[in-house]
Amino acid sequence: MGDRPSKSPARHVSGACLCGAVRFEVNDPLERVGHCHCSMCQRAHGAAFVTWAAVPKARVRITAGEVAMTRYRSSAAGTRAFCSICGSSLFCWHGANPGIIDIAVASLAPGHGAVPRAHSFWDDRVEWTTPADGLPRFGGESGTEPR
Repeated sequence: MGDRPSKSPARHVSGACLCGAVRFEVNDPLERVGHCHCSMCQRAHGAAFVTWAAVPKARVRITAGEVAMTRYRSSAAGTRAFCSICGSSLFCWHGANPGIIDIAVASLAPGHGAVPRAHSFWDDRVEWTTPADGLPRFGGESGTEPR
């Protein structure tokens, strides 16, 4: 068969909501991972910040429960999806990046391999916690200006 190296198959990382009604798979790698401190993420997740993995939509497949997913237009630029049964926040889409879907890393199964690389919307962070992980911090109006 020649001496060409064989490609290793893409690894599927699974994910689900809290109740398991919505399930999905993502083809890794999960490289674009970061913590978002914007006020919308804080409210949507009930947390100081949320960790997202941004991946091309073509690499995400809903395997169960798409009918249980509710979409919510959270801003002029963004739409979020959550499980209508348990309320778990799962996905976010931004109009500026139509081919990308943000996946809540906490919804992924253990062993996902996602490693946060930065903090965005740092200026909007809550005052009661300050992550000291040494990751780059970005803020300003766009949430992406170096701090």
